Amino acid sequence: MPAIQNIKVAVDAVVFGYESKKLSVLLIKRGVEPFKDSWALPGGLVLDDESLESAVTRELKEETGVTIDYLEQLYSFGAPKRDPRNRVVSVSYFGLVRPNHFTIKADTDADEAQWFAMDDLPSLAFDHKVILEMAQKRLKAKLQYEPIGFDLLNKEFPFSDLENLYTTILEHQIDRRNFRKKILSFGIVEETDKIQQKGSGRPAKLFKFNKQKYDQLVAEDFHFEIKIV
Repeated sequence: MPAIQNIKVAVDAVVFGYESKKLSVLLIKRGVEPFKDSWALPGGLVLDDESLESAVTRELKEETGVTIDYLEQLYSFGAPKRDPRNRVVSVSYFGLVRPNHFTIKADTDADEAQWFAMDDLPSLAFDHKVILEMAQKRLKAKLQYEPIGFDLLNKEFPFSDLENLYTTILEHQIDRRNFRKKILSFGIVEETDKIQQKGSGRPAKLFKFNKQKYDQLVAEDFHFEIKIV
């Protein structure tokens, strides 16, 4: 029996931001029904002549003004009644940015675009709460087997910034001494000859991530792994 389909394909983007020991997510306020005036993830339908990657990049740019070089595919959500208008399968993506690198601006069918702290989220439209929860789980897991956290730090940073990033995103206290020892043992984080002075506190040495060294080690079958119990 031939399959009868009337299914649309959409994309949704979970964009996490990290700044000042806070993990946040970029949301838009919907300007159209359904869920008009509700907060949601940026996203929309895929056009007939574009790839999924082009669609999510376009929707994110149109609805928030944000452009990200790399968005990773997360999961596909296809419950029959997830969209009250018709059958829509959404392919979700997630990415990481530093919020102060962008000026967000809502457009198309988004009335507003805003960063929300992960511990102070509004109610979300559709099944976007489920999508966001899955993205956060993926972020926590990936942070422990790939050095994605360096994308959220300054090029040169005090080591405490890296410690705080892991503590914030993983929502778990870490043994700072063992964490520092483990990270430095990889040889991909280098101490610079620069010092950062903040207020009247103790001056802090600055470090930097050596991506070239990391890529070289990966080619030699190196595995980045930080176990946080």
